[in-house]
Amino acid sequence: MEDNKMLNYIKEVLENMPTGWLSTTTHRLDIYDEKLAKTQFLEQFENLFNENNSESSALSELPTAYDYIRLGHPLSCVLEWGIANLNNLKPNNVISFSSKTVPILAILRKNLLDNKNTQIIYTGELPAFFDAEIVKIIYGYKFELKNVEKVEEISAFNGSTIFISQQDEIGAIDLNPNIDFYISLHSQIGSVLVVNGEQNESYIPDIQHVRRRETIAMTPANSLVALKLLIDKSSFEPEKSNVGTNKTSVLDSIKEITGTNITPLVASSGLSIQYAIMMGLIHDALENHKGKDIKFIVPPNCYGGTNDQARRVAACLDNVEVVDLPVDGDNDMVQSIETILDKISHQDAVPYIIAEIPTNPRVEVPDLIKLKEVLSKVRKTATGEIAIAPVFILDQTFCPNLHFLGEGEILSTVRTLSYASGSKFPSGGQCTAGYVVGNQKTEGLMEKIEKHLLLCDNEATAFQYEILAKQLPSMNQRIKEAHKNTREFVNFIHEALPEAKINFVSEELAEQGFTPSVFSLDLPTQGNTDEEKEAYKRALNLKLINLMITEIPHESKFCVSYGQLNGSYWTIPATSTQGTTKEGDKDYIVRVSLSPNMDLELHKKVFLNFVENI
Repeated sequence: MEDNKMLNYIKEVLENMPTGWLSTTTHRLDIYDEKLAKTQFLEQFENLFNENNSESSALSELPTAYDYIRLGHPLSCVLEWGIANLNNLKPNNVISFSSKTVPILAILRKNLLDNKNTQIIYTGELPAFFDAEIVKIIYGYKFELKNVEKVEEISAFNGSTIFISQQDEIGAIDLNPNIDFYISLHSQIGSVLVVNGEQNESYIPDIQHVRRRETIAMTPANSLVALKLLIDKSSFEPEKSNVGTNKTSVLDSIKEITGTNITPLVASSGLSIQYAIMMGLIHDALENHKGKDIKFIVPPNCYGGTNDQARRVAACLDNVEVVDLPVDGDNDMVQSIETILDKISHQDAVPYIIAEIPTNPRVEVPDLIKLKEVLSKVRKTATGEIAIAPVFILDQTFCPNLHFLGEGEILSTVRTLSYASGSKFPSGGQCTAGYVVGNQKTEGLMEKIEKHLLLCDNEATAFQYEILAKQLPSMNQRIKEAHKNTREFVNFIHEALPEAKINFVSEELAEQGFTPSVFSLDLPTQGNTDEEKEAYKRALNLKLINLMITEIPHESKFCVSYGQLNGSYWTIPATSTQGTTKEGDKDYIVRVSLSPNMDLELHKKVFLNFVENI
């Protein structure tokens, strides 16, 4: 009876849910408490359930579930809550994934670091995408595989027992006490992981962190499919989609936009593609540079996901290390790369450099000719042999329209990969899918990256391909118009508040094609000590953002994004994109992102009001 009441309530919620539950990719930070992600949303959602209130207005008032849609969102939370209730579990113990592989990898990762045994039990065939040998050799994970006829055959084990179930019905779980982690795989929509028993609940934060960094939650579109299946208990019948046509269109658009010829790869998110890049490069190094140490050279203050993921990969593999690359402020990217490559060459190690151009959040561009020279330079090891040439991995999210890699372009002769987050300009903020392209020198590397993208089941979903096919053709025009708005707003701020320091590209760089639509704003401060000055500035940052989102609520959002179709997004990198960055490397400044479609005059008016009231 209780189950029917809950399922009927979910049905009403799906009929009345706010449109943003299905369509937004970045959530409001002014109604979000990171420490209470998912919990706060579900507590208030459960209150509405107890009151039998499924009205759209009430659902719209619920707090943000997660700061990034790829980590989780209202529909994934409701799905996990529904499955938990049907099986008398806590909602925290149910975690949905877009990937069918990564939940397995999440448990293997924790057990590797905890030096704990793992057995993976399955019935029938092992999922085709799960290449056990590669998972052991390249990822360094340890486990035993065991095939059983039925669940009852599973016996007690000294370690963790993962049971993989390939099924189409949502929410049907056999909680055999000898199973620690039950993973149900659902064709085309993802997987659901259930953490069984209090003794395994310590795994939950680690599993959530893997979902945050190496993959994404089950997408809103697929969570909606799963919820509908949960309500009527039917099995999954895939909708007819033009995924083949859409994928061809997307790949052709990316090649045209980037000026490259090698087939691009498209993943479920920017971090999903970055993970495939990292593991593909490690795979290549283990095959072609046996016994050599691998160094990932990463700016310490870059986007927190990039930084954190690199360190997490290195933590699992003895021969992989992260090396800091200072790039912003008083540090010159080219000089830093030169110094580090000289040292790594001397050590006869394999150098992989991850860097953003322009940098984030300071929006700086290095001297590209000098960068090419430094990357192309032939170096020697300590014994006088030719050192391994670097691979430059360029995060091009801020300027995805710029041609770096095509024939005759600045980085065409250096082994370079370029990737972009699709939740920004490629999709206009409508999905999270990301992509990577390579120049002619990276063909072999791209094959390895594809292998790991597919192994991790992190390719873009059919719906993501559909959105990209729709949005990519207009991307370059949107970039142009958004940059024009940003340049005008930056010039206005220069005049209205000349004491503020603005980080944005120069007119000269814009002429070269660097046309981002994001800038950072270092507001003027006051006080007698450094502490007082910092406290004043941080309060002023929030005052500006709160004024903008209050005075222009229909356009201005306290969000982390870029390349959106409409309005403006405001954030403080130190408390959002740099969440896991070391404290000393964080930027307590305002980062502003403008779109091609917004009321620029109203933004100027509100900003002037802010200046007059400082």
